[in-house]
Amino acid sequence: MDTQQHTKARVTRPFREGGIPVLETERLILRAPRLDDAKAVARLANDRRIAENSARIPHPYGLADAEDFITAVNTGNNEVAYVIIFAGDVVGCCGLAEIGGPALDLSYWIGAPFRGNGYATEAARRLIDHAFTDLGHEAVQAGVRVTNPVSRRVLEKCGFQWTRVGLMRIRALASSVPIDCFCLDRRTWASIKDWGRVKRVASM
Repeated sequence: MDTQQHTKARVTRPFREGGIPVLETERLILRAPRLDDAKAVARLANDRRIAENSARIPHPYGLADAEDFITAVNTGNNEVAYVIIFAGDVVGCCGLAEIGGPALDLSYWIGAPFRGNGYATEAARRLIDHAFTDLGHEAVQAGVRVTNPVSRRVLEKCGFQWTRVGLMRIRALASSVPIDCFCLDRRTWASIKDWGRVKRVASM
């Protein structure tokens, strides 16, 4: 089975863990977080750079914060969160959420020791495939701080188009900051979804 066929098989028949599909890529596993992931999540998320580029992550971020996150997520129908696993280790988190409007909202972060390996792009592409193929949505959106070019590049490599400048409330800063808003619609995704043809470059 070639890589493209193998990817399609994973997209159309995802396994499930606790009601949340387990998504795979060439290198990564995306699955629902478990309480035994809390120490790894806390260690990686206790990073001011992550908090200051995320809406809801506090700083400092301790074990209790990770445990609260894990017990609270994936309990409703409007948001799903995943830990990103590489070679058995948690390297970051990602998710999809309905926050109003027709588009799903994409989010992701990668822990500092694991950046520069393309994990954010690879995980984002798998979530995008899931959103369009399994969930049947027509668009995916995302917002990144205007001071975060690395995250912006992840979105651009996934085919997102810039739409506008907005504001996002950052919990760790207790203030709102300007963000670039991006959107990827089904038609554009369908034209580029053979991700293997896109040149791989280092990313977040």
